[in-house]
Amino acid sequence: MSKDWNKSTKAVHAGTRRSQYGEVSEAIFMTQGFVYDSAEQAEARFEGAGPDEFIYARYGNPTVAMFEDRIAALEGAEDAFATASGMAAVNGAMMSILKAGDHVVSARALFGSCLYIAEEILPRFGVEVTFVDGSDLAQWEAAIRSDTRAVFFESLSNPALELVDIAGVSALAHAQGALVVCDNVFATPVYSRAIEQGADLVIYSATKHIDGQGRALGGVILGTREMIRKTVEPYMKHTGGSMSPFTAWIMLKGLETMGLRVRAQTATALKLAQTLEGHEGLARVIYPGLEGHPQHALAHRQMGVGGTMLAIDLKGGKEASYKFLNACRIAIISNNLGDAKTILTPPAFTTHQRLPQPQKDALGITPGLVRISVGLEDADDLSADFLQALSA
Repeated sequence: MSKDWNKSTKAVHAGTRRSQYGEVSEAIFMTQGFVYDSAEQAEARFEGAGPDEFIYARYGNPTVAMFEDRIAALEGAEDAFATASGMAAVNGAMMSILKAGDHVVSARALFGSCLYIAEEILPRFGVEVTFVDGSDLAQWEAAIRSDTRAVFFESLSNPALELVDIAGVSALAHAQGALVVCDNVFATPVYSRAIEQGADLVIYSATKHIDGQGRALGGVILGTREMIRKTVEPYMKHTGGSMSPFTAWIMLKGLETMGLRVRAQTATALKLAQTLEGHEGLARVIYPGLEGHPQHALAHRQMGVGGTMLAIDLKGGKEASYKFLNACRIAIISNNLGDAKTILTPPAFTTHQRLPQPQKDALGITPGLVRISVGLEDADDLSADFLQALSA
């Protein structure tokens, strides 16, 4: 693979390992173990397996290794570890680098399960967590201490699309010797420059845009080779959070078309946001690609675009949002995102349901909020569908 290749070429060819049969599509190595030619070879493998030597599927597998190499090349990272789900990646990244007595600073605007790890799991193991408004660099600077081990944030928050300045937070964290852990799922690997902007570990739920077709759960942690193989891998392989070979094959196929899908979804998201902006039934349209978004400049500096996600806040609250959701004919109601199908989610009553009302209020998760993951349908058809549903 050439380092000069662009992302679209890397997404198709990087990391390919062909067997003796010379297959075009990557092979699925559906095996839990591997045979050694001799007892001496078995001993040597356990002393230190090379990049093309495997011991046990929980430790590594040729199909999984192809996905890890490809996504690492795409992200601009030295290495990657593929996980069973996005949340396995979040948990693995955090738990592998932390110990009792450590301090973490986290953005408070997080997906519900990420928030559970930060609020419930880490403190249970003696890790102190301080929450800040992720968009406010002054709060990050005040909260990061000399004993801070890591900072954690979603670069584009779920569901209110609040951006965190990766470069700004990374500079503050590194000045105190802290690691930067960035959940980058909404930005997608297509628009990501998180490693370049200072992130030490980048996390994706591969379930979302990487698969992009609603088929499989998966995740990945990316970083330096030393961090992945000496810190993340020992934790993951011994706690069982590895990706399966079949899932890795699905994700490899997803990577081949991800750039085309994500760019088309982004173009449609912008058109939808422009169509819906100013509608009399909406209190607000939230999309970083709109010039009126308070972080529009940061979105373009960080990603170059507004992304595939938007949110609308209906003036009539829960009743109006449910009427809108039930009236849509094309978009479906679910809680996934990054899919080929446009997906609608009412976060206050699903993904963020467990949050107390004051916390929802602070995060902008109102009863009328609807998160929209834009799919691959015709933009005009989606616009017409949303407008007729709003009229309901």
